[in-house]
Amino acid sequence: MRLTEPTPWSDDRFELGEGARWVDGRLVLVDLLAGRLLETTGDAPAPLRELRRLDAPLGAVAPIAGQPGGWLAATGTGIAALTGTDGYRQVADLESANPSPARMNDAVADPHGRFWAGSMAYDTTPGAGTLYRYAGSGAPVPVVTGLTIANGPAFDAAGTTMYLADTPRGEVDRFTVDPRTGDLSGREPFLRLAPAEGAPDGMTVDAAGHLWVALWGGYAVRRYRPDGTLDHELRLPTAQPTSVCLGGPTLTRLFITTAHHALTPRPPLDGALLAIDTQTPGLPTHPATPPR
Repeated sequence: MRLTEPTPWSDDRFELGEGARWVDGRLVLVDLLAGRLLETTGDAPAPLRELRRLDAPLGAVAPIAGQPGGWLAATGTGIAALTGTDGYRQVADLESANPSPARMNDAVADPHGRFWAGSMAYDTTPGAGTLYRYAGSGAPVPVVTGLTIANGPAFDAAGTTMYLADTPRGEVDRFTVDPRTGDLSGREPFLRLAPAEGAPDGMTVDAAGHLWVALWGGYAVRRYRPDGTLDHELRLPTAQPTSVCLGGPTLTRLFITTAHHALTPRPPLDGALLAIDTQTPGLPTHPATPPR
């Protein structure tokens, strides 16, 4: 089944679909504000299957190394380990003391097993968001502060380059990552987008080192070369794409989550999970180091 146009991959529609990841031969994603973790196959459109439902927003998950069915989750005001059908253990509470009521947002594990999770204020207070790094023991470390809505991060194949979006500011910055410690250095602007282009949301790096960016409000996903120049723009029938994932058996099927949050009236495809085939494969989803 070859997909040449963005194609709805289920009948589900989400207020805020997010966090698409290709894990163990299936697509995993979240219904963020509803706290739902879902999965589907990459073979053909089908109803999504609910894996977990939490009583707090669920920003994104990473599989836990050596624990089939276990997930490290950016949820509520911190990080939690999800195991089995209903196991839940809070690893860290990170945002309860924030002067602005806040929640966790996007998150991902890097090639070295470190879990990187961003936060945001519910009212999008400028500067209230933080990117945290968690290596499986000790307390998560705040590594980038002063963000508004942290999205991404996305890592290259070696885990030595990280891209991080601050969505309302229309900015994506690039960092150098120390592979041994996870320390960041060399922060530099990578993208600066005008409001009319849309705002950078979820991102992923493909096997050629190009960055795919979902453009909230922009009706598009873009692929950028490592030098920051635009390689390709994919126009979408939905206003608010939120995350991108290259999956399927050859990692060349692009899955795009979208949202109908705050859209009135709601167009029929907004909030849908979309799929289209590409030429360049993505990178494997990395597991997180088990929390201790």
